Amino acid sequence: MPVVSSVLVPYASYLRVYEPLAAFPEPERSHWERYARRAELPTAQDELRRSLADLVPTPPVGVPVHESGDAFVAEADGAVCVCPWRTRMRGWMALDELGGLFPATVLDAVLPPVVRGQAVADYERWAERNPDARPWIRTTVWHVPVRWFVLFDDAEREYVAGGTDGVRPVLRYRTPMVQARRRLARALRTLREAVDAGPLAEGLVDVGRWLEEFHPRALVELDYGGLVHALPAEHLAADRSAADVAEGIAALRAGDTDAAGVAYGRLAERWRAVRDRQSAN
Repeated sequence: MPVVSSVLVPYASYLRVYEPLAAFPEPERSHWERYARRAELPTAQDELRRSLADLVPTPPVGVPVHESGDAFVAEADGAVCVCPWRTRMRGWMALDELGGLFPATVLDAVLPPVVRGQAVADYERWAERNPDARPWIRTTVWHVPVRWFVLFDDAEREYVAGGTDGVRPVLRYRTPMVQARRRLARALRTLREAVDAGPLAEGLVDVGRWLEEFHPRALVELDYGGLVHALPAEHLAADRSAADVAEGIAALRAGDTDAAGVAYGRLAERWRAVRDRQSAN
């Protein structure tokens, strides 16, 4: 059942893949088929609250002891698709990145070395038994990576403004897997032909390898997630980041580096303002 709470946990955005039930072997397929028929399903806020709740005990739980049996559910071309949370696996992956995000003293206070060491040992044993495992969800905080926008078209943008009647704001993009792969491949080719390989091209290669792991009839989603609770409505309404990225890549393809610079300048300024809010917090 969803966790009932009026407290919003903000600041994380997500890139998710929803796969059709046919992509899962039994008995997992039957589990998700039953799961998708539930009257109430948990939200991204519920998932994040549960993860943060593990940090409250003493000592904190760095990674869940058991893997989550929850998922996000969507429909694509009339077919039910699911995006498993795989909270435990993603917890291990996030733990590996913490060293670059916090000073050692802060990290030791939040997650003591003994807790991190046990998590690493658990992950190594698990990885030996599950060498092909991969997450259905990628997460970032306080921004959306430029490479994610490459997968989407502005026409796929869905924005719902929040209201006083309890409606919460939503900003997301959804596209079929085949379209996401096609746009990524075309953008990568343009970048390699127009400029030297750089961080954006390297990031696209990484995302492309990840997408190749999934069913060709999957659905790809970029969700601003908790960022919509940290940004003013006028900022969200004016945000056309996918359009700016597409415009920049099209300009590079046409050899117009000045126009590409203008498009990427708008994008950089928009997300610089978002990161400034992180410093303010």
